[in-house]
Amino acid sequence: MKRYLSYILFIFILAACSPEINGNIGRQPEIFPDYREVTIPSNIAPMNFEVMSQEGTGWLAVVRGESDSLCIRSGDGLISFGKRQWKRLMRENAGGKISVKIYEEREDGWCAYLPFDMYVVEGEVDPYLAYRLIPPGYSLWREMSIRQRNIESFEERTVYANTQGKGNCVNCHSFCDRDPDRMLFHLRSEMAGTYIFRDEHKERLDTKTDSTMSALVYPYWHPSGNYVAFSVNRTNQLLHTTDPDRIEVFDEASDVTVYDIDNHQIVTSDLLSSESSFETFPTFSPDGTSLYFCSSKAVAPMPERYRDARYSLCRIDFDPEDCTFGSSVDTLYNADVKGGSVSFPRISPDGRYLVFTLGGYGNFSIWHKDADLYMIDLQDGTVMPMQHLNSDDVESYHSWSSDSRWLVFSSRRDDGLYTKPYIAFIDADGNAHKPFLLPQKDPKKYYQMQMFSYNIPEFVSGRIDVDGREIVKLAKTEEIKTRYKRK
Repeated sequence: MKRYLSYILFIFILAACSPEINGNIGRQPEIFPDYREVTIPSNIAPMNFEVMSQEGTGWLAVVRGESDSLCIRSGDGLISFGKRQWKRLMRENAGGKISVKIYEEREDGWCAYLPFDMYVVEGEVDPYLAYRLIPPGYSLWREMSIRQRNIESFEERTVYANTQGKGNCVNCHSFCDRDPDRMLFHLRSEMAGTYIFRDEHKERLDTKTDSTMSALVYPYWHPSGNYVAFSVNRTNQLLHTTDPDRIEVFDEASDVTVYDIDNHQIVTSDLLSSESSFETFPTFSPDGTSLYFCSSKAVAPMPERYRDARYSLCRIDFDPEDCTFGSSVDTLYNADVKGGSVSFPRISPDGRYLVFTLGGYGNFSIWHKDADLYMIDLQDGTVMPMQHLNSDDVESYHSWSSDSRWLVFSSRRDDGLYTKPYIAFIDADGNAHKPFLLPQKDPKKYYQMQMFSYNIPEFVSGRIDVDGREIVKLAKTEEIKTRYKRK
């Protein structure tokens, strides 16, 4: 009876809001963002989109769910869902789908496109996304900021903007298990330091020691919250005039270390800090007993041979009781044998899958057009490209949701210049579903006017309470000096 009444209601709505149809268009509409046949979490913000048509003068969207339907009219092609309408659609169709049929008014009357679906996963994704907004330049900037977006709505707030301080670089924000109360980032130049917020404890660190080549760089928290793995890097860059990969960032040397937060001590091993290798991009396993990292044979001279640097994916045991490392290194992906170069390894919280970026060479893949996402099944070692996520342009930085079912990643697929955040559902078998661009209230207008790239998108489980004033105040405190120990 319920299905019958829903069908009658749908017929009534369709009759009330749809025009007389003069013809059918034998394809789905072109829309931006392309939300056709995507899989979405039930707590996502309204998936507003614009119909991309040169012939239409008016549009009508009929959206049908399991027990409800609605009609949206548009004079400019923007199909915008009401907040309450959308929440009701998500609530009532979680575990199912919604179907969207677009009607377009043209000079000779109304036409109908073929419908498309959005598949609604019953579970929710982490409600916040943190990222850095930065101009897609090469060495200079006027402003950059760390932002947090509530992905259940269109609310965005600034955590810290460099205009609040000395206009210096702010980078490498990182969270312990997506916890907003345990985060860190670096400030460079004036107000320099690594800023760590762990529950109520806040500190500003001077992490350069006489025994390390640089201050701490790329971070990853240990699940206990007691340690953070970092790389230390001696980095340079090249600017290309004709190469489609406009910028090249390369290491002349790099090591991996672990920072002991309570003891203010940097710890490393000969297996992680070797002059014969470049080690970088450390990542702890979810159980905290393994440290993964990328390693290449040391290449010289640089920059002449920067294309010869190819990074493999490696793993070493880690004992969190006394911050010590194993006596051998395992290689999970051997770049010398399989080809390519690995960067940004990230393991799903359930410990099942590891996703990394694979490019042709080097470790700074965010400007390499051949960079794609790959997945390793850690149970059997199978390596596979994530074909449903990859495009003809750059796919690079990525992070997992708390439940291991969602992946957010950076992509330049839209224009080749600006990185934007895409979110994809990863099912229990490791299959990636078609990704969707982070929703905006008016997506076409927003993304056309947005002159910043989204950098290091990270899922966060709650609202970050740290704000710019607190950071500026902390910057005025004396830096805590770190010590160095080799084990």
